Amino acid sequence: MSEEINEEDTAELDLENQEELEDIEDAEETENELSEAETQARIAQLKPIIEGALLAAGEALKLTRLQSLFDEHDMPSKGLLVETLRVLQADHVDRGFELVEVASGWRFQVKEGYASWVNRLWEEKPQKYSRALLETLALIAYRQPLTRGDIEEVRGVAVSSHIIKTLAEREWVKVVGHRDVPGRPALYATTRQFLDYFSLKSLDELPTLGELKDIDSLNAPLELIDPPASETPDAETLSEEQEVASGEHANDADGLSSENTGSSLLDVAEKADESDQESDLSDEP
Repeated sequence: MSEEINEEDTAELDLENQEELEDIEDAEETENELSEAETQARIAQLKPIIEGALLAAGEALKLTRLQSLFDEHDMPSKGLLVETLRVLQADHVDRGFELVEVASGWRFQVKEGYASWVNRLWEEKPQKYSRALLETLALIAYRQPLTRGDIEEVRGVAVSSHIIKTLAEREWVKVVGHRDVPGRPALYATTRQFLDYFSLKSLDELPTLGELKDIDSLNAPLELIDPPASETPDAETLSEEQEVASGEHANDADGLSSENTGSSLLDVAEKADESDQESDLSDEP
């Protein structure tokens, strides 16, 4: 069984990894080129410029984009920019917002602890995510690329087309290729927007299986929609899957009730791990 992956996506990831390595080397070279006094003076000059640019941009900015703010003769090295950004991070430790590095670059964002107050600026209620959607997203994130059939095999229930559509519309997942089997099912993987949304620089920062032992404690902040079996959910608390089940074909609704989506994210991760082990054994002669 072979998989055809979009070469452009793979090349883009390789390029980003190479740029990250170059940034580290650049930072080491900068330390050798400038004296301590010169470095501190240059950082003091760059701080307000970088801070203003990040606030005005309204989106994450990469080092190359920050460099483009300067004339060629005055352009700071990437290493010096990294040092400046780290100083800015330290300056905002006691503020209501922080400077973080995500997949798309550097950005200012409100600290998580103040979100409950800041969210009141908007009348629209925060999006609530169903347990089935979260489990599907977790499987794609941890085992990408994989097909819809792979997800159904681990979860044990059908994956609603509405879930895949929702994840794609939010630009959290995308099709990166097709598996070379009859029907050529699409292979799904996470996007840079997914990493940005969860404030991650790369997939390596995802929690390990051991850290997921306390996954139940995340239910409240994630506002998972999983009403008790004894209660009949009203229109405001219906999960995405139940809404789809009431309006789509019956074959799309088979695995969408809360009874079929009650497994925890930990169970999904463990099943994925067991599946990987079985796959490894099947490949042995």
